[in-house]
Amino acid sequence: MKDQISKRIYFELISNAQARRISRREFMQGMIATGVSLSAASSLWTIKVHAQTPKKGGKFKIGIAHGQTTDNLDPATYENGFMSSLTFGVNNYLTEVSNDGSLKPEVAESWEPSADAKTWTFKLRQGVTFHNGKDVTAEDVIASINHHRGEASQSAAKPIVAPITGIKADGKGVVVFELESGNADFPFIISDYHLPILQANADGTPNWQDGVGCGAYKLKNFDPGVRADFERNSDYWKSDRGHFDEIEMISIVDPASRTNGLVSGEVDAIDRVDLKTVHLLQRKPDVKIHSIAGNQHFTFPMHTNVAPFDNNDVRLALKYAINREEIVEKVLQGYGAVGNDHPIGSGQRYYASELEQTSYDPERAKEHLKKAGMDSLDVDLHVADAAFAGAVDAGVLYAEHAKPAGININVVREPNDGYWSNVWLKKPFCACYWSGRPTEDWMFSTAYASGVDWNDTFFEHEKFNQLLEAARSELDEAKRREMYVEMQTIMNRDGGTIVSMFASYVYATQAGISTEEQLGTDGAFDGNRLMERWWSNS
Repeated sequence: MKDQISKRIYFELISNAQARRISRREFMQGMIATGVSLSAASSLWTIKVHAQTPKKGGKFKIGIAHGQTTDNLDPATYENGFMSSLTFGVNNYLTEVSNDGSLKPEVAESWEPSADAKTWTFKLRQGVTFHNGKDVTAEDVIASINHHRGEASQSAAKPIVAPITGIKADGKGVVVFELESGNADFPFIISDYHLPILQANADGTPNWQDGVGCGAYKLKNFDPGVRADFERNSDYWKSDRGHFDEIEMISIVDPASRTNGLVSGEVDAIDRVDLKTVHLLQRKPDVKIHSIAGNQHFTFPMHTNVAPFDNNDVRLALKYAINREEIVEKVLQGYGAVGNDHPIGSGQRYYASELEQTSYDPERAKEHLKKAGMDSLDVDLHVADAAFAGAVDAGVLYAEHAKPAGININVVREPNDGYWSNVWLKKPFCACYWSGRPTEDWMFSTAYASGVDWNDTFFEHEKFNQLLEAARSELDEAKRREMYVEMQTIMNRDGGTIVSMFASYVYATQAGISTEEQLGTDGAFDGNRLMERWWSNS
C-alpha cells in the first residue's frame, strides 16, 4: 500500500510540475519525500518536466475507430468512443477521473456527504463559463442531470442516476443531491461521460442541440459517422489544458485505413491499433505505441430471456467451449488477459481473485448440453469489427473451439455501420466491448442490474440485485468485498455474458504529439480525454 501511495504521488508531482502548478523547488522536495534521490529528482525535472512543458498551438488530427451515422449530440444517446471523446473535449463535468485513477473536482469545486452518504452537497467553481459567455450555475447542473432521470428517460445513464430522489439548488453556486440510500461512490458516478453540464433552457431542459459546452474546445462542425471539427476555447478556465488551436476528429472504422492514415501523416493519432501489424508500427521511429492495461473487456452476450440461452446449462456449455488463452494470444497478440465471465478487472478494489477460472473444457461443455437435454447445439453469433478490433476473428476461433463439444456456431458477419443500433441489444448472441467503469457498483448498475437499458443479456437474478443494492451503501469494507465477490460468482455461474478477455488499450501517435507521463486507464485515448490533455511538441 505504501508503494502504491508513493507511486501515485510520484506521478502527481510530475503532472503538476508539467502543468506549472508547482515550482521546481516544490517538485524536488516532493520527490525526495517519496524516496527519490536529489540527483534523480533533478534529472526528472530536466527530462520529464522541463522538456515536456505543454505548448499552445497547432492542429491535431485524430483517426478514431468509432462513429456511426446515427450518432447525435444528445448525451443520453452516447454509446461509442467517438462521442465520448467529443464530449470530453467540448464539455465539463461535476467531477473528473484523473489519469492516475483518482477523482478530481471539475465544475464542482468541492463536495461533502452527509453522515449516511444519502445527501451530497456540491459547491460549484466560480468563473466557469459556457462557450457563449454565460456563467455555469446550479440550474444548469440540475437541468443536465434531470435529463437522464424519470420514467420517460431512454438515457444510457438512467440506471446510475435512478437512486437520485431529488436535486435542488442552494443559491446559484451550490447543488444538493438526495439519494434513496447511501452511496459512497456517488462523486465517481457523477463523472460518467453521459452527464456533461449543459446550458439550461427556460423550461428546465438542457440545450444539447447547439453543441455549446464549457469545455476546452468549441464544436465547429459535426457530421455524424464522418467527422467533427473543433477550435480552442480561449476563455477556458483550465489554463493548463486545451493546447491545440484546432482539432479534427475523423471516423475511420477500418483498421488498415487507420494505420495507413497514421503512417502517411494524414492523422496524428489512432486508437484500436491493429494488433496483427503493431510490430510493424513499432519499427517506425516517428511513431509511438501506447499500451495501457485497464478495465476494457470484450464479450459475447447472450439474451437470457430467449431460447436456447434461457437455459443456464446451455450458457455454461458455451462458456466451457471457448479457449480464452488462444483468443488472447491470437486476437490480442498478448496485449491483454483472459476474462472469467464477469466485468471486474484484476486491478479493481473488490476483484474476486479467489474465484476459479473458467477454462476450455469441451467434455464439460458436453455434460452441460446433456443436462439441457441436448446432444448438440446450433447457434448464430453476430459479429463485426465495430464491436472490437478482431471480433470477427474471435468469432471464427470460437466456432472452431466449440466443435469438439458438439456446438455449431454460425458466425454471421454484420456491417460495421449501424452495428450498435441494429445488432447489439437486438440479436440474441453477438460481440460487444465495454470500457469498464471505475467502481464495481457503477459497472454492475450500468449493464447487469434488472431492467437497465444496457443490460445486454437481459439478466434477471433476484439475489444479484439484492446484493447490488446492499453493497452500494455498506460502509464495512470487508462485508462490501464479500458481497461483490458473491456477485462476480453469480455472474460467472449464472450470467449470460462470456467475458472472454480483458484487452489493453493500444493506440499510437506521431512522435510530435506529447502526453503526460501517466495515461488514464478508464478508457482508450487517455480516458478519452486526449483533446484536453495532449499537445504538440513540434
